[in-house]
Amino acid sequence: MKRGKKYQEAAKLIDRAVQYDVADAISLIKKTATAKFDETVEVHIRTGCDGRHADQQIRGAVVLPHGTGKTVKILVFAKGDKADEALAAGADYVGAEDLIPKIQNEGWLDFDVVVATPNMMGVVGRLGRVLGPKGLMPNPKAGTVTMDITKAVNEIKAGKIEYRLDKTNIVHVPVGKASFTEEQLAENFQTIMAAINKAKPAAVKGAYLKSVTLTTTMGPGVKLNAAKLMA
Repeated sequence: MKRGKKYQEAAKLIDRAVQYDVADAISLIKKTATAKFDETVEVHIRTGCDGRHADQQIRGAVVLPHGTGKTVKILVFAKGDKADEALAAGADYVGAEDLIPKIQNEGWLDFDVVVATPNMMGVVGRLGRVLGPKGLMPNPKAGTVTMDITKAVNEIKAGKIEYRLDKTNIVHVPVGKASFTEEQLAENFQTIMAAINKAKPAAVKGAYLKSVTLTTTMGPGVKLNAAKLMA
């Protein structure tokens, strides 16, 4: 794959043979973010889990102290008082059965997170084929199936992110924006790693964190010393 000139220049700053400490990696990442937009800083964590086994799954959510730098649009499935509560909390869209055809037939997906009260999961379940593959299905472990709609909306708006194992046993999560200070990125990163370490399944054999790489949307990856990041 042919890379652009900016990418090649950025790649020269990184020694591929080195596993960097967090502070050095974040400093490098900020230097490699040369796009005309505010790039997202992401961490990709390759684990020793085997996601085919239920007892080796990783899924949860954590609130980043400095948020993600992204404005998140929230859709809440709720009725009655809970629908009013969702609107009062600042949800962008609130509805029930009326939203099914809009999402199913019209392909409306102008939202980033879906929250639902438990009694609405029967309705939301009908959208499984649409929401599931996009990682948008509400889930109790992520705190998106709940009666406490105000708390859920507030936490998501404040910078709550969901993490989960993908099919290749890697966790991909945003750490913040390239415009964040090094301190803000470091604090967000440490919060994510603490949550990932805490979520370690007891059934995992061998090394839990196989590799940890920081990258920006358009830039090259910077490998971190995974051994130092294990709790």
